[in-house]
Amino acid sequence: MQGFSSATVYEGPLAEVPPDGLRKIWLWAVLIAVGGFLFGFDTGVISGALLYIKTDFGLNSFEQSSVVSVLVLGAMVGAMGSGRIADRIGRRRILGLEGLVFLVGTVIAVLSTGYAMLVLGRLVLGLAVGGASATVPVYLSEISPKEIRGRTLTLNQLLITIGILVAYLTNLAFSGAGDWRAMIGIGAVPAAVIVAASLWVLPESAAWLASRGDRAEARRLVASVTNEATADRLLDRYDRDRAREGDDGGAAGWRTLLAADVRPALVVGLALAAVQQFGGINTIIYYAPTIIEETGLTASNSIVYSIAIGIINLVMTLIAIRVIDRSGRRPLLLFSLGAMTVMMALLGLSFVADWSSGLSLVCMVLYIAGYAVGTGPVFWTLIGEIFPPRARAAGSSASTAVNWLANFVVSLIFLPIANVIGQGETFWIFAVIAAAGWVFVSRFVPETKERDFTQVDADLRSRFGRPAPASADPD
Repeated sequence: MQGFSSATVYEGPLAEVPPDGLRKIWLWAVLIAVGGFLFGFDTGVISGALLYIKTDFGLNSFEQSSVVSVLVLGAMVGAMGSGRIADRIGRRRILGLEGLVFLVGTVIAVLSTGYAMLVLGRLVLGLAVGGASATVPVYLSEISPKEIRGRTLTLNQLLITIGILVAYLTNLAFSGAGDWRAMIGIGAVPAAVIVAASLWVLPESAAWLASRGDRAEARRLVASVTNEATADRLLDRYDRDRAREGDDGGAAGWRTLLAADVRPALVVGLALAAVQQFGGINTIIYYAPTIIEETGLTASNSIVYSIAIGIINLVMTLIAIRVIDRSGRRPLLLFSLGAMTVMMALLGLSFVADWSSGLSLVCMVLYIAGYAVGTGPVFWTLIGEIFPPRARAAGSSASTAVNWLANFVVSLIFLPIANVIGQGETFWIFAVIAAAGWVFVSRFVPETKERDFTQVDADLRSRFGRPAPASADPD
């Protein structure tokens, strides 16, 4: 049972969800996606805060770099550990715990008296960021009817982009006073919202409740937004799927990812995680001022440039939300990776051929737009849809951990490689990776639009040349 997606297409589960039920589901989805907001905010706010932190604490270049990168390292650990915890204590409790860790990390960072304490605060924030980035797609997937599952899952990416934009605007608001503690401290507000929502508003995932044997509570939850007949039908379907999969209620944790029937989903999740980062997006996000300066334009006001990038990201993600449940995941991914390949290749050529600054900027803006409308949000959508229920939390954790690892590697090696072979030639490497991603998606990534897991799994097996399960459900 993937949210309410176990109902077959002709049963029309959305038709059975009254307006009050839909409003309730969207409220839950927005509150869950606040975890994505904090993901974006805490990764973005340091760019402006560091301008003043380095002066207050007298940080050298290595210390400045470590203040930024330690969050990514913490996020890798948080992403890897969150799946098993989510399977043990539930989606609602793990999200509330992550909100609490966000609060603790924010307090430590705001009250920092020196470099060591600040690094500790950023590390704690990283644990929460990584945990939330793995938890939110799973939680959203399991509370959403399949007809709107793409839109609810894309809320995660939308809130990430809003979080980044709010971080840049916060930096701008406090830049006059140089108050970096206030910049970071604003993050305590959404963290408190997550904690409060997990305590008093959010329900537990019905799929998780059923997997732990609490059918009565799972039935009550589904019936609260649909009706009792639908709740009974979905729980019966879940029982059949669980029996066919040999679901152990999450006890096997990471071992589930090694099962033969899970491997195709794992390959897709890990490959998309790597392509999303190695396609070059963070060379633009992290180093936009440096790149712009290389084109011959001034980059003195890096915060203003960052805000422009944040707005482009936000606008294109809003477009993705409107079309993802209409066009499907595969068309968006293929269009996005194609646009990224062409624009990154042209951006590289603009440096090698010494084109005008304006043309380089156009290529950069169109690249960001192409990424934000597809590769950015669709990755987070798919990792909530392609894994079987028993492996969903662990699969999301593994994919997210690889995403953070790739993020770290790209941010670490971009400037050194560019200094050796040239900036334009480095962009060409990213273009080749994006093109390879396009080929991979066209061959191996299934469409998940309006499909339950049985249908997604059948498509995955077909693409990887694996036989169908012995006892396929006729539904």
